[in-house]
Amino acid sequence: MCGIVGIVSTEPVNQQIYDSLLLLQHRGQDSTGIATADGPVFHMAKARGQVREAFRTRDMRSLLGDMGLGHVRYTTKGAAEREEEAQPFYVNAPYGIVLVHNGNLTNTRELSGDLFSIDRRHVNSTSDTEMLLNVLATELQGQIKGLELDPDQVFDAVTQVHERVEGSYAVISMIAGYGLLAFRDPYGIRPLILGRRYTDAGKAEWIVASESLVLENGDYEIVRDVAPGEAVFISLDGELFSRQCARNPRLVPCSFEYVYLARPDSVMNGISVYEARLRMGDRLADTVAEHMSLGDIDVVMPIPDSSRPAAMQVAQKLGIEYREGFYKNRYVGRTFIMPGQAQRKRSVRQKLNAMGTEFKGKNILIVDDSIVRGTTSQQIVQMARDAGANKVTFSSAAPPVRYPHVYGINMPSRQELIAHGRKIPEIAAELGADHMIYQEVVDLQAAITEGTSIDALDMSCFTGDYVTGTVTEEYLEWVERTQLS
Repeated sequence: MCGIVGIVSTEPVNQQIYDSLLLLQHRGQDSTGIATADGPVFHMAKARGQVREAFRTRDMRSLLGDMGLGHVRYTTKGAAEREEEAQPFYVNAPYGIVLVHNGNLTNTRELSGDLFSIDRRHVNSTSDTEMLLNVLATELQGQIKGLELDPDQVFDAVTQVHERVEGSYAVISMIAGYGLLAFRDPYGIRPLILGRRYTDAGKAEWIVASESLVLENGDYEIVRDVAPGEAVFISLDGELFSRQCARNPRLVPCSFEYVYLARPDSVMNGISVYEARLRMGDRLADTVAEHMSLGDIDVVMPIPDSSRPAAMQVAQKLGIEYREGFYKNRYVGRTFIMPGQAQRKRSVRQKLNAMGTEFKGKNILIVDDSIVRGTTSQQIVQMARDAGANKVTFSSAAPPVRYPHVYGINMPSRQELIAHGRKIPEIAAELGADHMIYQEVVDLQAAITEGTSIDALDMSCFTGDYVTGTVTEEYLEWVERTQLS
């Protein structure tokens, strides 16, 4: 999971890209980068850390041009500590291409061999994004007829990219001297949204981004989501071209976007994240009522912030008092997306503090959005007990995470997942909770897709059913051997 944005404007885009990345900071905190195009010349700045600490005034002044793209990184592939792994990536031929990518490729072993032995291209990092860039460059080179590049040639190249790469990918790239290209994998696993606004002179300006809140903040109207398998190309003068480039596209978005990753004020694939989380709370309330005596619950408490909508609905539907017992330090990042288990564990108590007056002598129902490794949950349960809680019931607005997520979320190893190989009472014991209640898989899907025409979600981390159909047991074992989280 990362956050990406691309803009074609009539004025300098450096500040617009910077502001957009601030809005996407929740999607990645490891590193960040911006590239702009001033005519045929690219300018780039990237660094480790968050947006506010990465770019200095001299960096912003050097980012010249009316077209640009940006990235915030949350490491799922490659080394988190290496600044060279930060996006964007650049190749100088054909024409010069800069690219950012949100997602995760699942056939990198095959691509690595092909890029060396067939394409004769050198990849200088362990990032699958650099592989994707080089595949695009190779295919674009093969489509060029003459000196000029036209949108059809670009779209033909994207068609070949779809044939060669597997996994999830939302991509934004710039082609020097020509324009901005954006495309999405044939299943639309990761989000990508297109927006437009007009200048006073009536000229169109365009934006593509991971979440709709970026468009709204910049006063862009939401045109639509980029469709699964579709590519859009925006020329330097603001003309939009689009084409479906995949053989059998089908929208199967990632359910975890709605559970945790996206900001609640975003709309993706026509689904309001906030409203989906409210519906998760409604359905979780039914499950709580089925498995517990409501007289054994004094108060409902969320783990701030992403579980708050679900917790409010649980409390309202069950007629139980809603209280906020955990205070969040907003100057600590999201622990789930921090690289390394030790760093996550250290950050939990820095992030949350339990207020004793809300816990003392009470039976608490804690609502979290999800439970992945259990590191945070264990400490939260202990904090509630230390603050004087009588009984602690822990609930999750998502089902048990039992399988690795290979499409762009940092869950590579089954052994890390607290629910893997354990029954729910065993998970409760591991967390130190008196009771443990999870959302049902069917209820999560219904909560997210209600009122839409979407008939499937990628729920692989809950069910072990991988939507691309190319994820094998051998691949999962290889991921576990070679990737740390």
